[in-house]
Amino acid sequence: MGMSVTISAATEQDAEQIFRLQYLCFQSEAALYGNYRIDPLVQTMDSVRTEVASDCVFVARLGDEVVGSVRGSVTEDGAAAIGKLCVHPRLQGHGIGARLLRAAESALAEERGARKFRLHTGHRSEGNLRLYRRVGYETVGTSRGADGVEMIVLEKLAGTYAATA
Repeated sequence: MGMSVTISAATEQDAEQIFRLQYLCFQSEAALYGNYRIDPLVQTMDSVRTEVASDCVFVARLGDEVVGSVRGSVTEDGAAAIGKLCVHPRLQGHGIGARLLRAAESALAEERGARKFRLHTGHRSEGNLRLYRRVGYETVGTSRGADGVEMIVLEKLAGTYAATA
């Protein structure tokens, strides 16, 4: 490839690339559920800008191109809600998602005091579930998204990193 993928905190200038990448990446999830109204596909650009400004957001870059992103924020119970993890389809399967997760987890624990991490993924999203379990997440329940998709809820304690992460 010639260049390596770097992970860094997102800036306001990244919001548009994150928005476009998210729309591209979540097409396969929408197809899996036959539901193109899932949250990542209907989120507005202004909402993405707000999240980049207020939440813990990391991006993966290949040169100047944003090729992955993840967001997290600490909830009232001390858990960090992590979401909208995505990696450009042409770069999936190379560990970028795990690197993004680890960066978000580290920042959420060290800078924002998260004691555990929580994320949701669709019940048919086997690739996502494999990644989350490989990096130490365990299923703690189910929920239904506002879009009607059945979700698996996974958690892990802050400070626990799987050896393969």
